[in-house]
Amino acid sequence: MGTPEFPNLGKHCSVDDCKQIDFLPFTCDRCKQVFCLQHRSYTEHLCPNANQNDVTVLVCPLCAKGVRLIPNEDPNITWDTHVNSDCDPSNYQKATKKKRCPVSGCKETLTFSNTIRCRDCTNDHCLKHRFGPDHKCPGPKKSDPSFPFAGLLKRGQKGESPSKSNSSWLSSSFLNAASSVRASAEAGMLKLSNATTQAFQKTREGMGQSSNGGAFVEQCLQCQARFSTVSALIEHVERSHQNNAPPGRNRVTIDVCPKCSKGFRDPVLLVEHVERDHGGTSKS
Repeated sequence: MGTPEFPNLGKHCSVDDCKQIDFLPFTCDRCKQVFCLQHRSYTEHLCPNANQNDVTVLVCPLCAKGVRLIPNEDPNITWDTHVNSDCDPSNYQKATKKKRCPVSGCKETLTFSNTIRCRDCTNDHCLKHRFGPDHKCPGPKKSDPSFPFAGLLKRGQKGESPSKSNSSWLSSSFLNAASSVRASAEAGMLKLSNATTQAFQKTREGMGQSSNGGAFVEQCLQCQARFSTVSALIEHVERSHQNNAPPGRNRVTIDVCPKCSKGFRDPVLLVEHVERDHGGTSKS
C-alpha cells in the first residue's frame, strides 16, 4: 500500500465482500471503521450504530405534543413514560384549533404575519379582507346622542369658536335642549305623583277592609284568602271548605291560644307557646 514517499497511504475497506484499497478512505463516525467510496454511507455498510443520533418524533394523539423516541429503548416504554408524566389532553384543542378569517367563505388561517386588525370593528382579518368594504365592516361605534351638548363640547376641546352666522343656531339649540330637559323632568314628577297616589289608595282600601286596622296576616291554605284574625280564618274554613273537602283528605284543625288568639295546627306547639310567652298559664 502507498508509495515510497507515503508508505501508509490508503487502507482496505472494512466490508468483507469488498476489501478494496482506497487511498482516500472514509471513517464512519458511528462505528469508527474505514470504508471505501462505495460503502461510505450507513445503509451501504449496514452500520449497527447508525441510529444513535437519529431524531424520530411521534405526535401524541391525546395532547398533540411531540414524543421523541430514545435510541435503543422500547417505544412502548417511551410512550408509557410520556402518558404518565407530561401528557395534557387539554392542550389538544389549543394545538389543533387554528384561528381563521371571520369573513364568510374565507378559509385563510390567521398567523402572525398575515393578521390585520380593523381599527373600526377591532376584529382580526387576513390580508385579502383587511379593508372595510371587503369584510363588510359596520364602521366605528356611534357616539351617545343622549347629551345634547356633546358636539359643542367637542368643538370647545378642539379650540373652535362659533361664527356670528351660527349664533341663531346656537341659541335655538340651547332653547331646544332646555325645553327637552324640562319636559323630561315634568314627566318624571308626574309619574312619581301618580305612583304615590296609587300607593295611598291601596293603603286606605286595605285599612278599610281590615277589622282591627292591621294587616291581613292569616292566609287560607286552600284558596289563599287572607284574614286579619284567626277567628275569621276559622269561620271561613268552616263555611267554605269544610263541606267541600275531597274524600280521604285530612281536615285542618287549628288550636287557638286563649291569651293572644294566635292559631296553631299542632297542639304541642300551642303548649310550648303558652309556656314560653305566657308564663305557663292559659287562663285569660
